[in-house]
Amino acid sequence: MHSLLPHFEKDIANKKLFVTRTFKAPLPLVWRTWTEAELLEKWWAPRPYLAITRFLDFCEGGYWLYYMLSPEGEKHWCRADYLTIAPHDNFTALDAFCDEAGEINTAHPRMHWKNTFREKDDQTTVLVEITFESSADLEKIIEMGFKDGFTLALTNLNELLEQGI
Repeated sequence: MHSLLPHFEKDIANKKLFVTRTFKAPLPLVWRTWTEAELLEKWWAPRPYLAITRFLDFCEGGYWLYYMLSPEGEKHWCRADYLTIAPHDNFTALDAFCDEAGEINTAHPRMHWKNTFREKDDQTTVLVEITFESSADLEKIIEMGFKDGFTLALTNLNELLEQGI
């Protein structure tokens, strides 16, 4: 059984970061929280930031364009391009920082996400595998605070699921 706290593992040699988190919620509900704009907005940004969706088309070839709004009013734009989707099993996406038009900011690393969902009993485990183009890119994302930020976001998600949405 996986811990209900997130588990992070770096694999520098293979340019990968793994995050595993188990939630006390059924798989269909957890899937929705990762794939529907109105639910993503409730947990994706680490507090006190907010996630605001400009556009989301969750389909292969679709994308999610959103920004994280800081308490000071700064907007940090991001884009996730959906590559593959196997409903209630997994999806892959290419994630990047961008501008408000969705143009990729090449000064920051892109990340290839594979999110896999597994249900056992009354719990769903989400296994996140993030692949980078280089080890330096992986280290840069870590230095930018990814682990702390994503841990806070997953805590938000857990609270949302505990409330039964």
